[in-house]
Amino acid sequence: MPALSERARAKVNLTLAVLGRRADGYHELESLVAFADCADTLTLTASDSLTLDVTGPRAAECGDLGDNLVLKAARALGETIPGLTMGAFTLDKHLPAAAGIGGGSADAAAALRLLARANHLSLDDPRLAAAARATGADVPVCLLSSACVMEGAGEDISPVALPKFPAVLVNPGVPVATRDVFAALRLKPGEKTWRGRDYVPMDLPSTADSIPEWLLAIKAGGNDLETPATWIQPVINDVLAALLRSDGRRLVRMSGSGATCFGLFVDAAAAQAAVREIRAKEPRWWVEATTLS
Repeated sequence: MPALSERARAKVNLTLAVLGRRADGYHELESLVAFADCADTLTLTASDSLTLDVTGPRAAECGDLGDNLVLKAARALGETIPGLTMGAFTLDKHLPAAAGIGGGSADAAAALRLLARANHLSLDDPRLAAAARATGADVPVCLLSSACVMEGAGEDISPVALPKFPAVLVNPGVPVATRDVFAALRLKPGEKTWRGRDYVPMDLPSTADSIPEWLLAIKAGGNDLETPATWIQPVINDVLAALLRSDGRRLVRMSGSGATCFGLFVDAAAAQAAVREIRAKEPRWWVEATTLS
C-alpha cells in the first residue's frame, strides 16, 4: 500500500445553539459549521499493526497516544469490518488541543477517510458514519469536512452552500474541556433551553451568492457556549476584544466550547493585518489567517 495522506481541517462553529439536554444526557444542538484552511496532516503507511506516531509543533499536546481519537476511530471501524486493512498512522500536529475547533475530531475523521481509501470504501458507506458517531460527537461533521448544519448531538448533518470567508483564528493557549462548559449550563436531562422551548430552525440562504445575507444569518445565530466558557477561562474575553479592535472585521465570536475565537473579515489583506497586530501584542497566542468554507 502506498503512503496515503489526508488534511484534518479545523472546524469552526459559526453559530451554536443549545436547545436542551436529551434524556440520554447528550445536549441537543443546532450549529452552522465551516472548515478552515489550517489543518493537521495525517499519513497512513503499510504496517502489520495499528500504530500512531505524532510529530509537529503541537505533538506534546496530544497526551497519552493510547487514548488518541485516531486509534479510537480506526478500532471502531475495524469492529464493524472484519479483515480491515490497517497500518501505521503519523500525525503532523499543528492545531491546538481542547480548543473548540475539533482538532482531535478532525484527526479521527481523517483516519476514517484514509482507511476508506486503503480499503476501497465509499465515503458514504454507513459503517464509516457509524464509526464516526462511536468515536465522538464532532467526528461525523469532520468526516464531511465541508460547510453544513449540524443538529441533534452531532449526528444529523445537512450540507450547505457557504461563501468563502476570509477569517482569523485566535487561541490564547489555555485548554477548555468541553464537558466543563456544558456542565456550566446546568441543564437536567430532558430540560429545554429558551431556544429549545420555542425552536425555529435557522433561516439560511439557499446559495453562496450573497455574502451580506449569510452574514445576517450568522449574526442572528450566536454561540450559547460563549458565556459559560468565559466563566471558566476569562482570557476568552481578551481574545474577543483583540479581534473586535481589528480593522475590517465583520463579525467576532467564539468557536465551539472555546477557547478559540474567530473573526470574519472584509478581505484577506485585512485578515493578515489583524494577524500581524495581534501577534505583535500577544506573541504567545496561536493566531492564524485562514479562509472558511
